[in-house]
Amino acid sequence: MPKRPLVLTTDALRGRSRVRAERATANRVVRRAIVSVAGLIAGPVRNQAGQEVGRLVDVVVRMDGEERYPPVTGLVVRVGRRHAFVEASDIADITRDGVTLRTARLDLRDYVRRPGEVLLARDVLDHQLVDVDGVQVIRAADLYLAPVGDRTRLVGVDVSAHSLLRRLGPRRLRTRPTPDKVIDWDAVAPFDEQATDAPSTVRLRRSQEALGRLRPGELADLLEDLGRPGRQQLLASLEPATAADALEEMDAGVLERLLRESSPERAAELVAAMEPDEAVDALRDLSEQERVELLERMPEPTRSRLAELLDYPANRAGGFMTTLLVAVDESDTIAGVRARTAEQAEHRNEIDAVVVRDGEHHVIADVPLFDLFTAADDRTLGELIRDHPDFDPVVVEPDADVGEVAKALVEARRSSLLVVDGDCRPLGRILADDVVDALLRETDRLHFPRLLR
Repeated sequence: MPKRPLVLTTDALRGRSRVRAERATANRVVRRAIVSVAGLIAGPVRNQAGQEVGRLVDVVVRMDGEERYPPVTGLVVRVGRRHAFVEASDIADITRDGVTLRTARLDLRDYVRRPGEVLLARDVLDHQLVDVDGVQVIRAADLYLAPVGDRTRLVGVDVSAHSLLRRLGPRRLRTRPTPDKVIDWDAVAPFDEQATDAPSTVRLRRSQEALGRLRPGELADLLEDLGRPGRQQLLASLEPATAADALEEMDAGVLERLLRESSPERAAELVAAMEPDEAVDALRDLSEQERVELLERMPEPTRSRLAELLDYPANRAGGFMTTLLVAVDESDTIAGVRARTAEQAEHRNEIDAVVVRDGEHHVIADVPLFDLFTAADDRTLGELIRDHPDFDPVVVEPDADVGEVAKALVEARRSSLLVVDGDCRPLGRILADDVVDALLRETDRLHFPRLLR
């Protein structure tokens, strides 16, 4: 399906501007004090007398999701052949010239990572990150530390090519930050590219909440751009319904790979949460054995519904309809039908009308949501449709091919139509974009005329 552009209202734009203005890197004092992590690595660590006691291996910060800017909790320092840990309380100063300690004594026991701790050079530098504001996957060319409050904290990510070149130059240049393209850490969601199955510990709760507020199309773009570990970590951080909405927007080939790289249990959960027609499309791209494996792991109602849809050919109405319907009776009031429709808010993109049935569940009308919205609360559906003969349903049977469906939609000038059985009982609905998707599958790809030169 096509990606939806991000459209922000004036209030939303003002809100984003306010948030950016409150971030650490917007403060001139902080920007002047930033220190390059890439410039610090392999640099000198000195005692209070100025004597070199070792070389910096890594900077340790705590990322437990509680703070916007992770505080430095210590350093890993190479002393001889050992990698010793220096607590933050023993650090006197961190500057572009190196690290100065408060003491000459070091604990020479090898560093052991504690829960919630992240090694910036090892786990974040040169790794994939998500810029939540810009809705894009980036790679950290450098990381910046600065004093914020009473702690030294991770405040920003540099994504400029200039920083990569700077790191290749002599040490006197590597230590100089070039904050031309700095993304504030509060707008970043990091992922550990080395992780395999488990979600990364390199994660900020605030960033995950921000990711959860992105549109499905935006999440789909991020999922397509992330590497396999990052993709799985992002999926693991989302609720199944949110993840499913994003999967519905993904390129079919990428979605196929994503489902295959997920565990069968997780893949089944994601497909089951998708809209029925989208779920069937995803299952059709898998092998028969893979389809059976996923269906077996789904709840019975979902499994039966999808299995029934899979029985229809992909290019027939039954094969690309959605079974999600709001079906009502003539005696139902407008207010009651509105309430029932509101309960399906998460499926708003699949519902543009309500089906009115008689006592034997035969379709007698298809009422657009606009007319439902503008009608008086106390009227019944029966009264409404008697006043509007144009509510006559546009129907096709499940074996109608995609051409017939497209023709019926064009002639009726409707945004959707109903799929019914031989007794005119509703089976599902086909929206205009479902027809477009089906036509694209028929032709396999779009053909554009060559430009004259």
